[in-house]
Amino acid sequence: MSLAKISFEESLAKHVIDAGKCLGCGACVVACPFNCLEYKEEKPVLVKPCQICGICVRTCPQYEWNEPEMQNFVFGKEKSPEEFFGIHYRLVVAQANDENVLRVCQDGGVVTALLLTALDEGLIDCAVVAGLKHDHAFYPCPMLAVTPEDILKSAGTKYSYSPNILTLNEVAKQKKNNVAFVGTPCQIRAIRKMQKAGLKKYTAPLKFLIGLMCSECFNYEGLMKKHMHEILGINLSGIQKINIKGKMLVSTIGDTKTIPLTDVKQYARKNCSFCPDFSSEFADVSAGGLGLEHWTFTIIRTEHGDRLFSLAERKGAIKTRSATEEMNATNLLRKLSVKKRQSCT
Repeated sequence: MSLAKISFEESLAKHVIDAGKCLGCGACVVACPFNCLEYKEEKPVLVKPCQICGICVRTCPQYEWNEPEMQNFVFGKEKSPEEFFGIHYRLVVAQANDENVLRVCQDGGVVTALLLTALDEGLIDCAVVAGLKHDHAFYPCPMLAVTPEDILKSAGTKYSYSPNILTLNEVAKQKKNNVAFVGTPCQIRAIRKMQKAGLKKYTAPLKFLIGLMCSECFNYEGLMKKHMHEILGINLSGIQKINIKGKMLVSTIGDTKTIPLTDVKQYARKNCSFCPDFSSEFADVSAGGLGLEHWTFTIIRTEHGDRLFSLAERKGAIKTRSATEEMNATNLLRKLSVKKRQSCT
């Protein structure tokens, strides 16, 4: 990547935003030292003259991303041709043991269990997660979870986009030193670029990066308000959980509505099609449902991630089975990883 200073207009605005490739991660907004950018309608907007420092360029996961270079930076090696879903230590199928976690989690509750373990053991003092906005039903928003109750409240997938990286401003403001970050593949990639760029103010506190498997996010106005509420008559305030298992499952009190994926595909964010990463290949630990019922398919990718996951195992926070027992899920992981990458070529 060229380190020459270039303006926002000539770099990200021209080659990423105007090209429809901006994923809305917000890394450039956070990183700009002159506060030239604001986050509006899921993208950065220039609100005062760019100072041409070139820092925004060095944080964007969609601008001059060098895959082998980033693999060497994170893992110390490049992935082999057989590693379709990225470099990893081991693959497991896991489930939380805590009933409080299982009541609120998406699948097996692994991400929630890892966060609770890290908090309980003093490895972190908070976690960046996606919570729910108070005045919008089932509308995700980034938040800093500082208590076990906060973590439990944030459990479960929200299928609209939450720009969790924006919370790094609050992390810096509160001078938090030990933070876990949970995010989508694009957000994990952005943080790795921020780390490589040496932006320690925002990245030094981040001790664990937990990545979520993600094919795409959906436009809230289209999926939730138009399709679910107006067309299907679902009370958005009554939604307890949304899941995808070959179809979209919307659970409310005493009822679950099934929506064919062909009906909701029209509401997918178009820019998500430019992201090549399904399984958060640059996280310490990646997690996703992959069609499993009440279990989480988990990819441990780094030694750092393995230490946290092994600690949770030893503490009895999670139980595991070998991924070889779930070859359908493993094959789906491979299929979706290849499909996501091919969609960007």
